[in-house]
Amino acid sequence: MRLAAVAALGLWLGWLRRAPGETFSSMLSVRQALATERRLLRHLGAYLEAETHRLKDLQRFYNKVQDLHQGAGGSAANPLLAYTLIKRLQSDWLNVVHSLEASENTQALKNGYTQVEKDLPEFEDLEGAARALMRLQDVYALSVKGLVKGVFQRASGTHLPDIYSPGQLFPLSADDCFLVGKVAYDMEDYYHSIAWLEEAVSLFRVSYGEWNTEDEGSLEDALDHLAFSYFKAGNVSHALSLSREFLHYDPSNKRIARNVLKYERFLVKSPERTTAEVGLQRPNVTHLQTRDLYEELCQTLGSQPTQYQIPALHCSYETNDSPYLILQPVKRELLRLQPYVALYHDFVSDLEAEKIKGLAAPWLQRSVVASEEKQQKAEYRISKSAWLKDTVDPVIVSLDQRIAALTGLNIRPPYAEYLQVVNYGIGGHYEPHFDHATSRKSPLYRMKSGNRLATVMIYLSSVEAGGSTAFIYANLSVPVVKNAALFWWNLHRNGAGNGDTLHAGCPVLAGDKWVANKWIHEHGQEFRRQCGPDPND
Repeated sequence: MRLAAVAALGLWLGWLRRAPGETFSSMLSVRQALATERRLLRHLGAYLEAETHRLKDLQRFYNKVQDLHQGAGGSAANPLLAYTLIKRLQSDWLNVVHSLEASENTQALKNGYTQVEKDLPEFEDLEGAARALMRLQDVYALSVKGLVKGVFQRASGTHLPDIYSPGQLFPLSADDCFLVGKVAYDMEDYYHSIAWLEEAVSLFRVSYGEWNTEDEGSLEDALDHLAFSYFKAGNVSHALSLSREFLHYDPSNKRIARNVLKYERFLVKSPERTTAEVGLQRPNVTHLQTRDLYEELCQTLGSQPTQYQIPALHCSYETNDSPYLILQPVKRELLRLQPYVALYHDFVSDLEAEKIKGLAAPWLQRSVVASEEKQQKAEYRISKSAWLKDTVDPVIVSLDQRIAALTGLNIRPPYAEYLQVVNYGIGGHYEPHFDHATSRKSPLYRMKSGNRLATVMIYLSSVEAGGSTAFIYANLSVPVVKNAALFWWNLHRNGAGNGDTLHAGCPVLAGDKWVANKWIHEHGQEFRRQCGPDPND
């Protein structure tokens, strides 16, 4: 089984078609990036081996000449010594200084880089990964100082337990922090830029005078960006202090010198704002009205009464009067009555989950959202998805039959959409939304089969932390349960959308989250989910 899983992973990585700037939006793409870096490591290893051999040879030449000088004691009376001296100065040193070996080694490394360049993440990926860290910081109330040390600890004052303890710590460098802060800075998000640039400045100060080949930023860069961030936040005094520190390291920088004069004049004209600071506000998000509820559910798994509190919420074996389920009834855990939400455990097997992921992997593309009559990418949905027809593989046919038996609904096209398989990215999430259309202009109506009546969402993997499905107004959060299927009705019996089904995919804090969605539409269900006697039902 383990060998089969490794082989399947290899096929996925080989099949995956990566769109430019889309590495961060799928953990499968991130794993492909790991394979790419392993290739670069091999090229760098070969370069280091060749350079080590070259430097050893240079050391040998140095030692030989040094020994001759020490042995000769300043005399060149020996004709053999005189001959070798002249030869070295006329020939040997020329060969050493103009040797092509160093450039050949460097060129080999550059050639290796060129070979994998088409598979490398783009700057959009770096921005997306940086925004993911800020998202995790916000939603899970994480301490930036802790993240920099590789620790996922809650920010002070939250009174929340830590939710993830990695087996290995991955601390961030000063340059790592600088680039996160710079991404926030470029978005004029000074709430996040200050926190991350503060850490960058602290780390750069410790290592000042040293230089890492791979670094893009420096202490001066971090001070520059941090000073302006504080200025925009209203703390002119601190902006001035940081700018003066910058000039200590680079006194000739005229732009920073002008900034210092500007800040000084500002403080003279407005002495009452010497220590004033505008309260930093987190950037607005699409779900601003429900942000607190959403984040609380992601952090604490919400309020989920047990069967002892609400007897109607219970676990049971269900057949739904379907012959298909008589010999193997489904395991239902009823989570909510309004809106109706149920979790069906062990709905698919491990083999089926792996098969579905493998079928979808070659076709994963950045997930889109409906925006009036169009579909487009959005920052509030970070994942890749693919659509699988039942003709792709018998496992999809079997799954469709099981869903039909479970729901009692007609899931033949066009009464249901094809199976959508989703792989979430770094901090992958889907902010609060409805599955059903809230406007007649929605692309969902192009199927000519009405609105989305019901949702079946299958967890195809487990995660280490995060990734819950949060129903905002129902105060319910369902953690990822591998192979389980989550079911809910999107519409009331009268066809109106159920506002209590507003839900979200919480950011994945650690792990690789895969889900499969089956959306079933209104038409074709007239005799399967009939209208109730109450028109308001």
